[in-house]
Amino acid sequence: MDEHHLRRLEYPKIVERLAEHTAFSASRELALALRPSADEDEVRLRLRETDEAKSLLSERGEITVGAVHDVRGLARHAALGATLQPHELLSIHNTLVSARKLRYAILAVDEDYPLLAGYAEEIDPLSEIIEAIGRCLGEDGQVLDSASPALAHIRQQIFVARQRLLERLHSLITSSENARFLQEPIITERNGRFVIPLKVEFRGRIPGIVHDQSASGATLFIEPLATVELNNRWHELQIAERREIERILGELSRLVGQAAEAISHNVEMVARLDLAFAKAHYSFALCGLAPEISPRRWPLAEEGAPLPPTAHPLCLIKARHPLLDPATVVPIDVHLGGDFTVLLVTGPNTGGKTVTLKTVGLLAAMAQAGLHIPVAEGSRLPVFSGIYADIGDEQSIQQSLSTFSSHLSHIVEILQRADSGALVLLDEVGAGTDPLEGAALAQALMDELLERRCLALCSSHYSQLKVYAFSTPGVRNASVEFDIETLSPTYHLTIGLPGRSNALAIAERLGLAPEIIERARKLISPEAARADVLLHEVKMARDAAEEARQDLERRRERLREQEETLRRKLAHIEDERRQVLEQAREEARRELDRFRQEIRRLQARLLTQPSPAEALKEMAKAVEQLAEQTAPLEPVEEPPSPSQEPLRVGDTVYVKTLDQKGQLLSLAEDEAEVAIGGFRLRVHPSKLEFRARAKPEVAETLPKRARAASPGMELDLRGRRAEEVAPILEKYLDEAYLAALPWVHIIHGKGNGVLKQVVRQILPHHPLVASFRPGELAEGGDGITVVHLHRAEE
Repeated sequence: MDEHHLRRLEYPKIVERLAEHTAFSASRELALALRPSADEDEVRLRLRETDEAKSLLSERGEITVGAVHDVRGLARHAALGATLQPHELLSIHNTLVSARKLRYAILAVDEDYPLLAGYAEEIDPLSEIIEAIGRCLGEDGQVLDSASPALAHIRQQIFVARQRLLERLHSLITSSENARFLQEPIITERNGRFVIPLKVEFRGRIPGIVHDQSASGATLFIEPLATVELNNRWHELQIAERREIERILGELSRLVGQAAEAISHNVEMVARLDLAFAKAHYSFALCGLAPEISPRRWPLAEEGAPLPPTAHPLCLIKARHPLLDPATVVPIDVHLGGDFTVLLVTGPNTGGKTVTLKTVGLLAAMAQAGLHIPVAEGSRLPVFSGIYADIGDEQSIQQSLSTFSSHLSHIVEILQRADSGALVLLDEVGAGTDPLEGAALAQALMDELLERRCLALCSSHYSQLKVYAFSTPGVRNASVEFDIETLSPTYHLTIGLPGRSNALAIAERLGLAPEIIERARKLISPEAARADVLLHEVKMARDAAEEARQDLERRRERLREQEETLRRKLAHIEDERRQVLEQAREEARRELDRFRQEIRRLQARLLTQPSPAEALKEMAKAVEQLAEQTAPLEPVEEPPSPSQEPLRVGDTVYVKTLDQKGQLLSLAEDEAEVAIGGFRLRVHPSKLEFRARAKPEVAETLPKRARAASPGMELDLRGRRAEEVAPILEKYLDEAYLAALPWVHIIHGKGNGVLKQVVRQILPHHPLVASFRPGELAEGGDGITVVHLHRAEE
């Protein structure tokens, strides 16, 4: 892409804003150097990279490049044999550590982010260098004792030598003989050697070497001769320490130099990842998204029914200029390249024509650079072979070029380079010269662009061009609107209608004398006046149609929302139905399992009784009956339309809340009882739909009784008072009989025998009791009574 044309579109400002989101200098350089690509595969790759980075940061916002620096220069110096300083080695260490952390963080999710994972995979962990520098240097750049055994030994000797020196000096300053010679009893340091302050009038009273004198001249700082050898020893050890540190730094620098290429490559990979993260952050800031990439070759413009906007190769929906304040900028809809390839934008000055051209060109350049753009879903762009813009006034006094000449020279250059895959943006085409000649030249230029089949947006004031665009296939009028009442542009772009000339209306609003305005109207040809009125009427009709369309779209959206709400409610009802059925089946399975356990428990005892086979046969039959009750309920097909038949007891009904059929057992005004399989449930009659009428019986027979739920094989009366026993026992025996239990155990305990007496007084006279007996020893002895019930009739 030509840099000059990108500057006209203000593209450099875009990459400057992008660079603000980078973390270090290397990625900032990449951001500032980012330019659009004309290769479709490369553009798709760049956009996918931004998509991955944005998705990764959305899910794992804690991922950053960390404390990374551009250490490529330091690595090159080390490779040339230079010894790096501790802070430089620490910078390399921190960069490598951050690169390694970033590598592991991205590779942990590499399946979802293949492009970013590819960059991370190329980062060399370089653990040997990281460990070596970390072992030798502290966070403040101090070389640690752990750097080498020799350094640790030297520092130990330095500590001992220093202590001996200080102890000797301390003994001198605390001596009573020397106290009167000293300015004060302290030890200080001059020129790297420990000294004591001696009053000048006592020079020579303590033999030593003078290293300094106070500003007043009253004090001499001397190194006593008694400590010279100790001071020398301390200095020798410090020199040895510096040499060992230099050796260690040289060794670390040699390691860095050997891995200079790998370190530089790591920095480059981290910079590429940081650039991807910067593009993602900029996308968040713009509320941008990746446009769909449409085919580069678009069909020839043809006459006929206009294509919908989304069928055009270039379709920008609610596009915003990325450099304008998003709170105030007016989004525009632009489409181009389907049934027309040249769009002529007309309208008043400051109405937004230039902003429209710049928005389209700048968004196309951003997309081809791999940046997300501020548009709505459904927007699409082709990959242009070139983006050429002649926007703005670039008079050149040095080159003696007028506005017209400047524009024309740019257009000549554009025509030399633009092909069928280019995007051409011409602002105020043909302006700056005689209107008739300028309009003719603009029309010829648009004819040329139309023949080349490149996409072009042109702006103009010329009325002749509006007629040309209306009558020429492949060219379409567009206008930016102007509010006559407020005398301000709305910046709204309308495709299909040319802009009106509002000169007289604006003049009238600004207070120009009415007679002057009337005189001007008379000078306008009747045909032009009628055309202007007709244009206004067409615009009003179009606005009304657009309002109706938007209202219809809003209604359609509300219907979609209602449909979705109903769908969710139906799904919730279906889930509840399945849960109810599953709970019922599970309860029946538990009852069946308990019954089987009871049978197994009694089998051993029954085998020892006379004629146990008969009892076992009855129990097996009871198990089969209960198993029938727990058989899975078959799902029913979608119920037919409900009948208007009134419900009667015995009817087959459809229970809407359970999506099951059953038999109506009882019916009241606010409650109905329905049998489904082996279960009964109570529902409101409004939840039932008639399905089939029960056939009348020829002979008068009793209806089959639905089997009731089992109350359990045991009734525990312990702890009850005697007067409470009768109603509880009666109710339990009724339920056991209805559940077709062959026998039950009444647990009353032994105690003083009152409960046992009451129970055994009731049982002989109860109509449902066939017989009863005291419990066997294994059953609980005399603390229970075993009751055999009459068999319930089906």
